[in-house]
Amino acid sequence: MSKKKELKRIDLKTIENPNFLKELSYKELDLLSKDITEEIIDKVSINGGHLAANLGVVDATIAMCRSFDFSSDKLIFDVGHQCYTYKILTGRSLERLRKSDGVSGFPKKSESPYDHFETGHSSTSISAAKGMAVARDLKGEKYEVVAFIGDASISNGLALEGLNNLAGSHNKVIIILNDNDMSITKPVGGLARGFRNLSNSMLYRRSKNTYQRVMKKTKFGRWILGWTSTIKNWFKRHLMAINIFDNMGIAYLGPVDGHSIKKMEKLFAKAKSFNESVVIHIKTIKGKGYKYAENDDSGAWHGVGKFDKETGKIYVDESTLSWSEVYADALTNMMSEHANAVTIVPATGLGSSLQEVFRLFPKRCFDVGIAEEHALTMAGGLADSGMHPVVSIYSTFLQRAFDELSHDVARMNLNATVLIDRSGLVGEDGNTHQGIYDEAFLLSTPNVVVSMAARESEAYGLIEESFENHGVFCIRYPRSRLVPSKEREQTPFGKWKKELSGHKTAVVSTGPITLELKKLIKDKDVALYNALYLKPMDEEAIKELLQCNKVIIYDAYAVENGFCFALSEKLVSLGYKGEVVVKAIPDVFVEHASQVEQLEQFGLKPEQIAELL
Repeated sequence: MSKKKELKRIDLKTIENPNFLKELSYKELDLLSKDITEEIIDKVSINGGHLAANLGVVDATIAMCRSFDFSSDKLIFDVGHQCYTYKILTGRSLERLRKSDGVSGFPKKSESPYDHFETGHSSTSISAAKGMAVARDLKGEKYEVVAFIGDASISNGLALEGLNNLAGSHNKVIIILNDNDMSITKPVGGLARGFRNLSNSMLYRRSKNTYQRVMKKTKFGRWILGWTSTIKNWFKRHLMAINIFDNMGIAYLGPVDGHSIKKMEKLFAKAKSFNESVVIHIKTIKGKGYKYAENDDSGAWHGVGKFDKETGKIYVDESTLSWSEVYADALTNMMSEHANAVTIVPATGLGSSLQEVFRLFPKRCFDVGIAEEHALTMAGGLADSGMHPVVSIYSTFLQRAFDELSHDVARMNLNATVLIDRSGLVGEDGNTHQGIYDEAFLLSTPNVVVSMAARESEAYGLIEESFENHGVFCIRYPRSRLVPSKEREQTPFGKWKKELSGHKTAVVSTGPITLELKKLIKDKDVALYNALYLKPMDEEAIKELLQCNKVIIYDAYAVENGFCFALSEKLVSLGYKGEVVVKAIPDVFVEHASQVEQLEQFGLKPEQIAELL
């Protein structure tokens, strides 16, 4: 009796590159998949990170790394937050994931030659892949370019622009469409519905392949095939399209089970034989292998902090509130008081704690999906029609909609509120997600107000003031937590708050960190101003600054060419002769680390500012 072959188990710590995958049987690959799944769950539970998105693509990543040679072929992960398996297979440990001395949570060229393009925002992969394919062909090189993109990401305008351009060219790109019927939460819009229906075409495709194979065997059959193809193409052009890719002239394969390595490999091999671009449609389960993430429809397990992997309990200090929750509560009040208020989010409703707002006002709340540009121009249309739009958006995503904010809202001096979540340093998510650049471009735009509260009571005052017809009223707030006070106060338009009185030295600060500094310097002869409004500035307060020998402008939530530059320039224009010290984030892309480490790196901890006084 033959002895059953023992399955080979790979020690994940010994992996240097993906070459070993070709030596494993499919049963051994399944075992490897389970081990990688457990590793991701374990390390994310300790370090935080993107969990569900990574668990859903473990098998697909293994299949890609077996089918392609990414030491020469190019792989671009769209968004990039699903690259943890790829990091493991290319010899990187998740032990210190997202820590200053560990790997990034996104692709990083400096980490590995296997990372060919850095991504952190959605829908960039197809355009980047087209650029790589053009470069390859112009240089006469031979390698595959693979774009791995999710079903929600492909609905973004940039992805569709890339598809449209790719369809009209001979520069081959392989697009792997990861269809998990989820964005962060459920995807929205017509394309999302269309991808859910694509699987219905599988029977048609199998039947077509069988029919073509049979007809080609005889001369008469080939004549029949040509005649029926002519009729089919006429109907296809004039009456119907099989799917969006067929209609654009891009070859389409699938859908295929995104958890069957063997089935995916067959389609990947077929795609490699094509001379033209091709879309491979894989169906995956987001969060696969961890029941809490797999059964989550809300998006709570998309990106998480530390959690207990056995119980699924996410660790949160329940005695505190996030700033997102504060503004969500304030927005609920405004939606109740103003019948013309409309809330718009670009797939960030859960992250900004707006579930209750959407539940209470379903007809006046719109999640437009990963379409930031559309969100702002839609807001312009609403404002021009007598409504008051409130756009809730992450700072780093607002960068993509700056033109629309300027051209379609501010230029016409339309009234809108823009809640800018995750303003400032965001810590471990790294340089693609730091919310430190919006302040500078907003301050340079006419008809735009820029503000930031230091305490909860001021937050309610700012959002109320934003409905008083000041044009585009932007309210920045950080990714941090605070002890709730339940207090409310008015924030007179354009006025700063004097937190401490002093004579020779003054500090102008913005945001919640102002209150931390206040505790440290309350016994010093220093004036401390809480700059609630970054634009317009408080002219009366600035006149007081002119009487001081030294002014420190402290902005821990933006680069130095934002508020700090604007106030410095204002002081110079008024003939200020004293010393001006700017303490802000330098004009750099900030790498992943904790928020405290990032502040300390740039000398921006309140303790470091207090030492200057």
